[in-house]
Order: sequence, then C-alpha cells, then structure tokens
Amino acid sequence: MNSRGYFGEYGGFFVPEILVNALEDLRNEYDRLKDDRGFRSELDNLLSNFAGRPTPLYLCRRLTERLKGPRIYLKREDLAHTGSHKINNALGQALLAKRMGKKRVIAETGAGQHGVATATACALLGLECEIYMGEVDIERQRLNCFRMDLLGAKVNAVKSGSRTLKDAINEAMRDFAASSDSTHYLVGSVVGPHPYPTIVRDMQSVIGNEARGQIMAAEGRLPDALVACVGGGSNAIGLFHPFIGITASRCTGSKPVERGLNPGNTLRAYVQERRVCFTGASRFCFRTPTARYWRRIPSRRDSTIHRWARARLPELLGRVRYVSVGDSDALAGFHLLSECEGIIPALESAHAVAYTVELARHMRTDEVVIVNLSGRGDKDVSQVARLEGAE
Repeated sequence: MNSRGYFGEYGGFFVPEILVNALEDLRNEYDRLKDDRGFRSELDNLLSNFAGRPTPLYLCRRLTERLKGPRIYLKREDLAHTGSHKINNALGQALLAKRMGKKRVIAETGAGQHGVATATACALLGLECEIYMGEVDIERQRLNCFRMDLLGAKVNAVKSGSRTLKDAINEAMRDFAASSDSTHYLVGSVVGPHPYPTIVRDMQSVIGNEARGQIMAAEGRLPDALVACVGGGSNAIGLFHPFIGITASRCTGSKPVERGLNPGNTLRAYVQERRVCFTGASRFCFRTPTARYWRRIPSRRDSTIHRWARARLPELLGRVRYVSVGDSDALAGFHLLSECEGIIPALESAHAVAYTVELARHMRTDEVVIVNLSGRGDKDVSQVARLEGAE
C-alpha cells in the first residue's frame, strides 16, 4: 500500500468534500495510535479478557481421517465473544473512536454479526450506537436484531432500493456525512475509502499472527495451505496477511457463486466488468450487457485488498487465489463439519469448509491446512432447516 491508500490500482480516497476532514483526522489519529503502547495495551487487554483471545487452533482428527488427505486445522474464530471474528475489529475501532472523542458510532450490517459486534463494543465502552440494516436482512436475521436491541443499539430499518446491505451502506454514509464531527462510522470489511481497508486489515491480523505461533507449536512448521471465506474480506485478510511474504503457504479465498450471473462459475463469461469509484474507493464492479448501471460485485470479492491480491500477488508469489463455491456444496460442508467434529459453522464459513474438501483431494497426508472458521452457525440453523424442509 502506498501513502495515498492504494493497493496497486485499487483503493484510494474518493469522497464528498464534507467527509475529507473527518477521514483525514481518522487517518492521522490511527497513524498516531496504532503503535502507541497505551492504546495497544488497552486493546490487547480487551481482546484477551473480554473477547476471549487467543482463539484455539483445533486439529480436526475425524474430518482429516474422513478426507484421507492433509491434517486440517480450524482457527476457531467462532469461539470469540459474539460468535465471530467481527469482535476483533469492532473493539479496535470503538476504542479508536473513544480516543478521538467521538461519542456516537454507526455501522451497517447484512447478516448481523458485524452489527452485534459493534453494539457489543459500544455497550462495553459507553458509546451511543446505531445500526443500519435492510428490511430484507432484518427479516432473515431476527435473532441478531434482537441481540443488538438487548445491547442498547438502535437498529434502523432501511426501506429503499433492494432493502439489503448495499442500501444500508448508502444510509450509513449519508448519516456519516451529516454527523462526522461527533460520529465514527465503524466499517467492518476491507472496503471503503482510505484508511478503512488498512485499519480493518490490521485489526483482523490478530487471527493470522496467533495462527502462525500456534501452528509452529503444533507442527513445528508453517502450513501448506490457508483457506478462508470471502464476503467483505476481513476474516480472510486477517488470516492471510501475516503469512504473505514469509511462507510458501497457498492462500485461497472461497466465495459464493453469484446466483443468476454465473451458472458456469465464471463471472467474466457472463458480465462486463471494469474498475470504478464506488463507496469512496477505486473498486471492481460489473454489469450485464443490457444493464444501464455498474454495480459492485455482490459477494464483495472486489474488496480493496483482495482485488489487489487477486490481480497482483499471483504474478509475484503464485500463492493467492479466489474460487467460487455453490450453495449445495456449502450446505454439504455445513453438515460435514457438524457431523464429523460437533462444530456447526456459519454458512459463510461453510464455503471455506466445502473448498477444503476439494483441496484435500489434491494434497498429501503429510501436508497441513488451516481453515479460518470465521463464525458459528447458530444464526443460520433455522435458515438451513427451512431450505431443507425440516421446519
């Protein structure tokens, strides 16, 4: 990344003038605090004594035996407080907001985990919290909405557009533009204008830093492969970043197939794509040949750092790639891990489990894989039951 927040041709800082000062203040304050002993000590204490870090690195003995391939380890982010990796970044940014004198925090959420983590961090630190969430997502994730309410957050239902995450982002950005003097916008993914992708990456790198030490203690060496799901990209970059450049480990991000766009799992064959400025940064967007408008790729594989990694790192290291996983394979991964290890994964994480099954077919029994289990599946059990006709 260069001094202007670019990762290659992606990233940067493209925002309305009203937000320029707020984001420059955030960048300057983060640059000052990221290596400050007092700030790091307070954050480390919260991660340890509140969030429950370090999370375990767990050897899946039965799954390894079932697949007859490499030894498979899970980085158990599902055991972090609130049930996912989202708490790492939420605590860091909420503490940063408090140090900046901001008394109000806003965030957007889709599946609800980032909203829950943000509400949790704000409750802990005594900050006012408002969450923007599309009406469609609220209906899907009623349990997480109730959790946010219990934690004292106000959940704002977004009724415009498709009433999903992208519309929640738009409403949160409007709020931030109108209230940035007193409000911190707590972004949960490696997206948005500089310095957000860098902040989120740094806050989530605790995952990979822990995993490096844990795998050395368990195996005496670094892993041959790393696998993580890619939605907004924070859990994947959190695992990958501390390994890139110091190991030959292969890094793979698994993402959902774009429903209705790429039945052949090849997005490029079905749409036009280009680089545009979107949500404050240079991003990767698409449109169908007959569409009038460019849109962000739904699964957010265009997250600033991951797009740069996909475009540049293969030519440098040949070790980073991104794959698509279909719904049926993800559901199979959901059941497989539940039945083999007694661990019910989030549907997002099940995409990583599903790809690991395929990867294991091409690896030796003396090799090692780390899979980032980004969240637990409590929130998804009823959805799976409905999909399978059990409810």
